[in-house]
Amino acid sequence: MTSTFYLKEPNSKKESLIYFSCYFKEEGKKFVYSTGERILPAHWDQEGRIPTTKGKSKAANRGVIKGQLDRYSAVFNEIRNRCLSMQVDFTSRLLKKEFDEKFKKAPGGKNIFFDAYDEFTDQKTKNQEWKPSTAKRYKNIKNILKEFEKDRKYKMTFNAITGKFHAEFTDYCMGEKKHVNNTYSRNFGLFKTFMLWALKNGYTYNEEFKEMQKVPKVIIPQVALQKSDLEKLMQHDFKNERLERVRDVFVFACVTGLRFGELGLVSKTNVSGDTLHLKEEKGAEKEVRTIPLNDLALYLLKKYKYKLPLIANQKQNEYIKEVFEKAGYDHEIERVVIRGKQVQRIPVLFKDRVSTHTARRTFITMLKRDGKSDKLISKITGHRDLKTLNQYYQVDDDAKKEAVAETFKINFQTVKKAE
Repeated sequence: MTSTFYLKEPNSKKESLIYFSCYFKEEGKKFVYSTGERILPAHWDQEGRIPTTKGKSKAANRGVIKGQLDRYSAVFNEIRNRCLSMQVDFTSRLLKKEFDEKFKKAPGGKNIFFDAYDEFTDQKTKNQEWKPSTAKRYKNIKNILKEFEKDRKYKMTFNAITGKFHAEFTDYCMGEKKHVNNTYSRNFGLFKTFMLWALKNGYTYNEEFKEMQKVPKVIIPQVALQKSDLEKLMQHDFKNERLERVRDVFVFACVTGLRFGELGLVSKTNVSGDTLHLKEEKGAEKEVRTIPLNDLALYLLKKYKYKLPLIANQKQNEYIKEVFEKAGYDHEIERVVIRGKQVQRIPVLFKDRVSTHTARRTFITMLKRDGKSDKLISKITGHRDLKTLNQYYQVDDDAKKEAVAETFKINFQTVKKAE
Protein backbone atom coordinates (compact mmCIF):
# COMPACT_ATOMS: atom_id res chain seq x y z
CA MET A 1 0.00 0.00 0.00
CA THR A 2 1.34 3.40 -0.97
CA SER A 3 0.30 6.92 -0.09
CA THR A 4 0.32 10.16 -2.00
CA PHE A 5 -0.64 13.83 -1.85
CA TYR A 6 -2.80 15.93 -4.13
CA LEU A 7 -4.37 19.37 -4.29
CA LYS A 8 -8.01 19.91 -3.50
CA GLU A 9 -8.25 22.61 -6.21
CA PRO A 10 -5.42 21.99 -8.69
CA ASN A 11 -6.66 24.61 -11.19
CA SER A 12 -7.21 27.41 -8.73
CA LYS A 13 -5.31 30.69 -8.88
CA LYS A 14 -5.49 30.82 -5.09
CA GLU A 15 -3.81 28.59 -2.54
CA SER A 16 -5.26 25.09 -2.34
CA LEU A 17 -5.43 22.60 0.51
CA ILE A 18 -3.10 19.63 0.24
CA TYR A 19 -4.73 16.23 0.84
CA PHE A 20 -3.08 13.00 1.97
CA SER A 21 -4.50 9.92 0.23
CA CYS A 22 -4.18 6.13 0.16
CA TYR A 23 -6.41 3.21 -0.83
CA PHE A 24 -7.63 0.42 1.47
CA LYS A 25 -8.19 -2.49 -0.90
CA GLU A 26 -9.98 -4.77 1.58
CA GLU A 27 -12.43 -2.00 2.41
CA GLY A 28 -12.76 -0.89 -1.19
CA LYS A 29 -12.30 2.65 0.10
CA LYS A 30 -10.12 5.63 -0.77
CA PHE A 31 -8.83 7.34 2.35
CA VAL A 32 -8.52 11.15 2.15
CA TYR A 33 -7.22 13.37 4.93
CA SER A 34 -6.63 17.11 4.90
CA THR A 35 -3.09 18.02 5.96
CA GLY A 36 -4.11 21.61 6.66
CA GLU A 37 -1.20 22.77 4.50
CA ARG A 38 -1.86 25.17 1.60
CA ILE A 39 0.09 26.01 -1.54
CA LEU A 40 -0.45 27.80 -4.85
CA PRO A 41 -1.05 25.21 -7.62
CA ALA A 42 1.65 26.99 -9.64
CA HIS A 43 4.15 26.00 -6.94
CA TRP A 44 3.05 22.33 -6.85
CA ASP A 45 4.86 19.53 -8.69
CA GLN A 46 1.91 17.56 -10.10
CA GLU A 47 4.09 14.65 -11.17
CA GLY A 48 6.12 14.33 -8.01
CA ARG A 49 3.17 15.23 -5.77
CA ILE A 50 5.35 17.55 -3.68
CA PRO A 51 6.05 21.28 -3.54
CA THR A 52 8.27 22.42 -6.41
CA THR A 53 11.83 22.71 -5.12
CA LYS A 54 13.64 24.19 -8.13
CA GLY A 55 13.20 26.90 -10.69
CA LYS A 56 10.97 29.93 -10.79
CA SER A 57 7.94 27.96 -9.60
CA LYS A 58 9.43 26.99 -6.27
CA ALA A 59 7.47 28.17 -3.24
CA ALA A 60 9.08 30.32 -0.58
CA ASN A 61 7.83 28.05 2.21
CA ARG A 62 8.43 24.80 0.32
CA GLY A 63 10.73 23.42 3.02
CA VAL A 64 8.19 23.85 5.80
CA ILE A 65 5.38 22.33 3.72
CA LYS A 66 7.47 19.39 2.57
CA GLY A 67 8.62 18.75 6.12
CA GLN A 68 5.01 18.55 7.29
CA LEU A 69 4.01 16.26 4.41
CA ASP A 70 6.97 14.01 5.21
CA ARG A 71 5.59 13.69 8.75
CA TYR A 72 2.32 12.36 7.36
CA SER A 73 4.14 9.81 5.22
CA ALA A 74 6.30 8.75 8.17
CA VAL A 75 3.33 8.31 10.52
CA PHE A 76 1.47 6.38 7.81
CA ASN A 77 4.39 3.96 7.33
CA GLU A 78 4.91 3.62 11.07
CA ILE A 79 1.28 2.67 11.73
CA ARG A 80 1.11 0.29 8.77
CA ASN A 81 4.32 -1.50 9.77
CA ARG A 82 3.24 -1.70 13.41
CA CYS A 83 -0.05 -3.30 12.41
CA LEU A 84 1.75 -5.81 10.21
CA SER A 85 4.19 -6.79 12.95
CA MET A 86 1.44 -7.08 15.58
CA GLN A 87 -0.96 -8.79 13.16
CA VAL A 88 -3.57 -6.13 13.81
CA ASP A 89 -5.98 -4.97 11.10
CA PHE A 90 -4.75 -1.80 9.41
CA THR A 91 -8.02 0.00 8.70
CA SER A 92 -9.02 3.45 7.53
CA ARG A 93 -10.62 4.13 10.91
CA LEU A 94 -7.42 3.25 12.73
CA LEU A 95 -5.39 5.51 10.43
CA LYS A 96 -7.79 8.41 10.92
CA LYS A 97 -7.69 7.98 14.69
CA GLU A 98 -3.87 8.01 14.67
CA PHE A 99 -3.72 11.03 12.36
CA ASP A 100 -6.21 12.91 14.53
CA GLU A 101 -4.06 12.26 17.60
CA LYS A 102 -0.77 13.13 15.89
CA PHE A 103 -1.81 16.19 13.92
CA LYS A 104 -5.02 17.56 15.42
CA LYS A 105 -4.29 17.29 19.13
CA ALA A 106 -7.10 14.78 19.60
CA PRO A 107 -7.14 13.05 23.01
CA GLY A 108 -4.75 10.14 22.98
CA GLY A 109 -4.43 6.99 24.99
CA LYS A 110 -7.82 5.53 24.11
CA ASN A 111 -8.26 2.01 22.81
CA ILE A 112 -9.80 1.82 19.33
CA PHE A 113 -11.79 -1.25 20.46
CA PHE A 114 -13.61 0.79 23.11
CA ASP A 115 -13.75 3.82 20.77
CA ALA A 116 -15.70 1.62 18.38
CA TYR A 117 -17.88 0.33 21.22
CA ASP A 118 -18.74 3.89 22.22
CA GLU A 119 -19.56 4.81 18.62
CA PHE A 120 -21.75 1.70 18.36
CA THR A 121 -23.76 2.50 21.50
CA ASP A 122 -24.00 6.19 20.58
CA GLN A 123 -25.29 5.37 17.10
CA LYS A 124 -27.90 2.89 18.34
CA THR A 125 -29.10 5.30 21.02
CA LYS A 126 -29.41 8.28 18.66
CA ASN A 127 -31.22 6.14 16.09
CA GLN A 128 -33.78 5.28 18.80
CA GLU A 129 -33.12 1.57 18.24
CA TRP A 130 -32.83 0.69 21.92
CA LYS A 131 -34.99 0.88 24.98
CA PRO A 132 -33.31 2.30 28.11
CA SER A 133 -32.96 -1.23 29.50
CA THR A 134 -31.03 -2.35 26.40
CA ALA A 135 -28.68 0.64 26.60
CA LYS A 136 -28.10 -0.19 30.26
CA ARG A 137 -27.18 -3.79 29.37
CA TYR A 138 -24.62 -2.69 26.78
CA LYS A 139 -23.12 -0.24 29.27
CA ASN A 140 -22.83 -3.10 31.76
CA ILE A 141 -21.10 -5.31 29.18
CA LYS A 142 -18.56 -2.57 28.46
CA ASN A 143 -17.79 -2.38 32.19
CA ILE A 144 -17.34 -6.16 32.33
CA LEU A 145 -14.96 -6.05 29.33
CA LYS A 146 -12.95 -3.26 30.98
CA GLU A 147 -12.70 -5.23 34.22
CA PHE A 148 -11.76 -8.37 32.28
CA GLU A 149 -8.99 -6.48 30.48
CA LYS A 150 -7.61 -5.20 33.78
CA ASP A 151 -8.03 -8.33 35.91
CA ARG A 152 -6.85 -10.86 33.32
CA LYS A 153 -4.34 -8.47 31.70
CA TYR A 154 -5.88 -9.31 28.34
CA LYS A 155 -5.54 -6.31 26.03
CA MET A 156 -8.83 -5.76 24.24
CA THR A 157 -8.19 -5.32 20.52
CA PHE A 158 -10.24 -6.61 17.62
CA ASN A 159 -7.53 -9.06 16.60
CA ALA A 160 -7.43 -10.40 20.16
CA ILE A 161 -11.00 -11.75 19.81
CA THR A 162 -9.86 -15.33 19.33
CA GLY A 163 -10.57 -18.73 20.80
CA LYS A 164 -8.27 -17.83 23.66
CA PHE A 165 -10.34 -14.73 24.40
CA HIS A 166 -13.52 -16.81 24.36
CA ALA A 167 -12.13 -19.30 26.86
CA GLU A 168 -10.65 -16.62 29.14
CA PHE A 169 -13.76 -14.42 29.04
CA THR A 170 -16.11 -17.35 29.71
CA ASP A 171 -13.99 -18.46 32.65
CA TYR A 172 -13.83 -14.91 33.98
CA CYS A 173 -17.57 -14.27 33.78
CA MET A 174 -18.72 -17.61 35.12
CA GLY A 175 -15.82 -18.18 37.49
CA GLU A 176 -14.92 -14.81 38.98
CA LYS A 177 -18.12 -12.88 38.25
CA LYS A 178 -20.32 -15.87 39.17
CA HIS A 179 -22.63 -15.32 36.21
CA VAL A 180 -25.18 -18.08 35.70
CA ASN A 181 -25.66 -19.64 32.26
CA ASN A 182 -28.55 -17.44 31.17
CA THR A 183 -26.86 -14.18 32.20
CA TYR A 184 -23.63 -15.05 30.41
CA SER A 185 -25.46 -16.34 27.33
CA ARG A 186 -27.42 -13.08 27.02
CA ASN A 187 -24.32 -10.91 27.55
CA PHE A 188 -22.19 -12.80 25.06
CA GLY A 189 -24.97 -12.64 22.50
CA LEU A 190 -25.04 -8.84 22.84
CA PHE A 191 -21.24 -8.74 22.58
CA LYS A 192 -21.43 -10.64 19.27
CA THR A 193 -23.99 -8.11 18.04
CA PHE A 194 -21.41 -5.38 18.63
CA MET A 195 -18.74 -7.40 16.82
CA LEU A 196 -21.01 -7.82 13.79
CA TRP A 197 -21.49 -4.05 13.74
CA ALA A 198 -17.71 -3.49 13.98
CA LEU A 199 -17.15 -5.92 11.10
CA LYS A 200 -19.78 -4.20 8.96
CA ASN A 201 -18.36 -0.74 9.71
CA GLY A 202 -14.77 -1.58 8.86
CA TYR A 203 -13.25 -1.64 12.33
CA THR A 204 -12.04 -5.20 11.85
CA TYR A 205 -11.85 -8.06 9.36
CA ASN A 206 -11.52 -10.66 12.09
CA GLU A 207 -14.56 -12.98 11.82
CA GLU A 208 -13.41 -15.59 14.31
CA PHE A 209 -16.04 -14.44 16.80
CA LYS A 210 -18.77 -15.85 14.53
CA GLU A 211 -17.69 -19.37 15.43
CA MET A 212 -17.83 -18.74 19.18
CA GLN A 213 -20.77 -20.53 20.75
CA LYS A 214 -22.76 -19.06 23.61
CA VAL A 215 -23.32 -21.13 26.73
CA PRO A 216 -26.73 -22.76 26.13
CA LYS A 217 -29.61 -21.13 27.97
CA VAL A 218 -31.43 -23.27 30.46
CA ILE A 219 -35.01 -23.09 31.68
CA ILE A 220 -34.91 -22.53 35.43
CA PRO A 221 -38.02 -22.99 37.54
CA GLN A 222 -39.49 -19.65 38.59
CA VAL A 223 -42.30 -18.64 40.91
CA ALA A 224 -45.83 -18.41 39.51
CA LEU A 225 -48.87 -17.87 41.71
CA GLN A 226 -52.19 -19.68 41.79
CA LYS A 227 -55.74 -18.38 42.06
CA SER A 228 -55.72 -19.09 45.80
CA ASP A 229 -52.63 -16.89 46.21
CA LEU A 230 -54.31 -13.93 44.52
CA GLU A 231 -57.38 -14.39 46.70
CA LYS A 232 -55.21 -14.53 49.80
CA LEU A 233 -53.41 -11.32 48.83
CA MET A 234 -56.64 -9.45 48.09
CA GLN A 235 -58.28 -10.56 51.35
CA HIS A 236 -55.33 -9.61 53.53
CA ASP A 237 -55.61 -6.34 55.43
CA PHE A 238 -52.15 -4.79 55.34
CA LYS A 239 -53.08 -1.84 57.54
CA ASN A 240 -50.56 0.09 55.46
CA GLU A 241 -51.50 2.19 52.45
CA ARG A 242 -48.08 1.82 50.84
CA LEU A 243 -48.20 -1.98 50.86
CA GLU A 244 -51.86 -2.02 49.80
CA ARG A 245 -51.05 0.07 46.73
CA VAL A 246 -48.08 -2.15 45.87
CA ARG A 247 -50.31 -5.22 46.27
CA ASP A 248 -52.99 -3.74 44.02
CA VAL A 249 -50.55 -2.89 41.21
CA PHE A 250 -49.03 -6.36 41.41
CA VAL A 251 -52.38 -8.15 41.34
CA PHE A 252 -53.60 -5.98 38.44
CA ALA A 253 -50.54 -7.11 36.46
CA CYS A 254 -51.28 -10.73 37.42
CA VAL A 255 -54.79 -10.61 35.93
CA THR A 256 -53.87 -8.65 32.79
CA GLY A 257 -50.43 -10.03 31.92
CA LEU A 258 -48.97 -6.55 31.44
CA ARG A 259 -45.27 -5.92 31.80
CA PHE A 260 -44.43 -3.51 34.61
CA GLY A 261 -43.29 -0.93 32.06
CA GLU A 262 -46.69 -1.09 30.33
CA LEU A 263 -48.75 -0.35 33.44
CA GLY A 264 -48.04 3.36 33.06
CA LEU A 265 -49.78 3.32 29.67
CA VAL A 266 -53.13 2.41 31.24
CA SER A 267 -55.59 5.29 31.43
CA LYS A 268 -59.29 6.07 31.14
CA THR A 269 -58.81 6.98 27.47
CA ASN A 270 -57.71 3.50 26.36
CA VAL A 271 -60.27 1.52 28.39
CA SER A 272 -63.53 0.78 26.63
CA GLY A 273 -66.04 -1.18 28.69
CA ASP A 274 -64.21 -4.26 29.88
CA THR A 275 -61.33 -4.02 27.39
CA LEU A 276 -57.98 -2.27 27.50
CA HIS A 277 -56.62 -1.14 24.12
CA LEU A 278 -52.87 -0.95 24.48
CA LYS A 279 -50.33 0.34 21.97
CA GLU A 280 -47.23 -1.50 23.08
CA GLU A 281 -44.13 0.56 23.85
CA LYS A 282 -41.83 -2.27 22.73
CA GLY A 283 -41.81 -1.95 18.95
CA ALA A 284 -43.63 0.85 17.19
CA GLU A 285 -44.54 -1.52 14.37
CA LYS A 286 -46.63 -3.78 16.60
CA GLU A 287 -50.41 -3.66 16.44
CA VAL A 288 -52.66 -2.45 19.24
CA ARG A 289 -53.35 -5.20 21.78
CA THR A 290 -56.81 -5.71 23.21
CA ILE A 291 -56.65 -6.98 26.77
CA PRO A 292 -59.77 -8.27 28.54
CA LEU A 293 -60.39 -6.75 31.98
CA ASN A 294 -62.08 -9.03 34.47
CA ASP A 295 -64.07 -7.85 37.48
CA LEU A 296 -60.98 -7.64 39.69
CA ALA A 297 -59.01 -5.61 37.13
CA LEU A 298 -61.91 -3.19 36.66
CA TYR A 299 -62.34 -2.88 40.43
CA LEU A 300 -58.68 -1.92 40.85
CA LEU A 301 -58.83 0.60 37.99
CA LYS A 302 -61.89 2.28 39.42
CA LYS A 303 -60.32 2.29 42.87
CA TYR A 304 -57.51 4.48 41.56
CA LYS A 305 -59.61 6.39 38.99
CA TYR A 306 -57.88 4.59 36.12
CA LYS A 307 -54.41 5.78 37.13
CA LEU A 308 -52.49 3.01 38.87
CA PRO A 309 -50.31 4.12 41.84
CA LEU A 310 -46.99 3.26 40.22
CA ILE A 311 -43.55 3.66 41.77
CA ALA A 312 -40.10 2.85 40.39
CA ASN A 313 -39.61 -0.76 39.35
CA GLN A 314 -36.76 -1.16 41.83
CA LYS A 315 -38.93 0.04 44.70
CA GLN A 316 -41.85 -2.12 43.56
CA ASN A 317 -39.57 -5.16 43.59
CA GLU A 318 -38.40 -4.26 47.07
CA TYR A 319 -41.87 -3.65 48.51
CA ILE A 320 -43.58 -6.64 46.89
CA LYS A 321 -41.37 -8.91 48.98
CA GLU A 322 -42.62 -7.10 52.05
CA VAL A 323 -46.20 -7.62 50.84
CA PHE A 324 -45.72 -11.38 50.67
CA GLU A 325 -43.97 -11.45 54.03
CA LYS A 326 -46.86 -9.61 55.70
CA ALA A 327 -49.33 -11.93 53.96
CA GLY A 328 -47.70 -14.93 55.66
CA TYR A 329 -45.48 -16.30 52.90
CA ASP A 330 -42.58 -17.20 55.17
CA HIS A 331 -41.85 -20.69 53.85
CA GLU A 332 -38.77 -21.78 51.92
CA ILE A 333 -38.59 -23.01 48.34
CA GLU A 334 -35.72 -24.37 46.28
CA ARG A 335 -33.79 -22.10 43.96
CA VAL A 336 -31.87 -23.78 41.14
CA VAL A 337 -28.62 -22.13 40.02
CA ILE A 338 -26.87 -23.50 36.92
CA ARG A 339 -23.33 -22.34 36.22
CA GLY A 340 -21.63 -24.24 33.42
CA LYS A 341 -22.32 -27.91 34.12
CA GLN A 342 -22.76 -27.37 37.84
CA VAL A 343 -26.26 -27.40 39.31
CA GLN A 344 -26.80 -25.92 42.77
CA ARG A 345 -30.04 -26.19 44.74
CA ILE A 346 -30.31 -23.46 47.33
CA PRO A 347 -33.15 -23.00 49.85
CA VAL A 348 -34.54 -19.45 49.78
CA LEU A 349 -37.59 -17.74 51.21
CA PHE A 350 -40.59 -17.71 48.87
CA LYS A 351 -40.91 -13.92 49.13
CA ASP A 352 -37.37 -13.44 47.89
CA ARG A 353 -38.23 -15.18 44.61
CA VAL A 354 -41.12 -12.82 43.86
CA SER A 355 -40.64 -9.79 41.61
CA THR A 356 -42.69 -7.58 39.31
CA HIS A 357 -42.12 -10.10 36.50
CA THR A 358 -43.79 -12.81 38.60
CA ALA A 359 -47.11 -11.17 37.71
CA ARG A 360 -46.74 -11.72 33.95
CA ARG A 361 -45.51 -15.27 34.56
CA THR A 362 -48.53 -15.92 36.79
CA PHE A 363 -50.95 -14.68 34.12
CA ILE A 364 -49.50 -16.99 31.46
CA THR A 365 -49.21 -19.99 33.78
CA MET A 366 -52.80 -19.73 35.04
CA LEU A 367 -54.20 -19.52 31.51
CA LYS A 368 -52.03 -22.43 30.33
CA ARG A 369 -53.12 -24.57 33.26
CA ASP A 370 -56.72 -23.77 32.40
CA GLY A 371 -56.16 -25.18 28.91
CA LYS A 372 -56.10 -21.92 26.95
CA SER A 373 -54.20 -22.02 23.66
CA ASP A 374 -50.80 -20.43 23.09
CA LYS A 375 -52.25 -18.39 20.21
CA LEU A 376 -54.96 -16.92 22.43
CA ILE A 377 -52.53 -16.10 25.23
CA SER A 378 -49.97 -14.54 22.86
CA LYS A 379 -52.64 -12.22 21.43
CA ILE A 380 -53.13 -10.84 24.94
CA THR A 381 -49.49 -10.74 26.05
CA GLY A 382 -48.07 -9.57 22.71
CA HIS A 383 -45.61 -12.46 22.31
CA ARG A 384 -44.68 -13.23 18.72
CA ASP A 385 -42.40 -16.11 19.57
CA LEU A 386 -44.32 -18.99 21.16
CA LYS A 387 -41.03 -20.48 22.41
CA THR A 388 -40.50 -17.35 24.51
CA LEU A 389 -44.11 -17.48 25.67
CA ASN A 390 -43.74 -21.03 26.90
CA GLN A 391 -40.68 -20.15 28.94
CA TYR A 392 -43.07 -18.25 31.20
CA TYR A 393 -45.19 -21.32 31.86
CA GLN A 394 -44.30 -22.80 35.23
CA VAL A 395 -45.31 -26.39 35.94
CA ASP A 396 -45.40 -26.86 39.71
CA ASP A 397 -45.87 -30.03 41.76
CA ASP A 398 -49.60 -29.43 42.23
CA ALA A 399 -50.08 -29.18 38.47
CA LYS A 400 -48.22 -32.46 37.98
CA LYS A 401 -50.31 -34.23 40.62
CA GLU A 402 -53.57 -32.93 39.14
CA ALA A 403 -52.56 -33.96 35.61
CA VAL A 404 -51.64 -37.51 36.66
CA ALA A 405 -54.73 -37.89 38.87
CA GLU A 406 -57.09 -36.73 36.11
CA THR A 407 -55.46 -38.74 33.32
CA PHE A 408 -55.10 -42.00 35.25
CA LYS A 409 -58.38 -41.93 37.15
CA ILE A 410 -58.90 -45.71 37.34
CA ASN A 411 -61.38 -47.57 39.53
CA PHE A 412 -58.87 -50.09 40.76
CA GLN A 413 -61.37 -51.65 43.22
CA THR A 414 -62.86 -53.61 40.28
CA VAL A 415 -59.52 -55.08 39.28
CA LYS A 416 -58.94 -58.63 40.52
CA LYS A 417 -56.22 -58.68 43.12
CA ALA A 418 -53.01 -60.43 42.20
CA GLU A 419 -52.57 -63.92 43.71
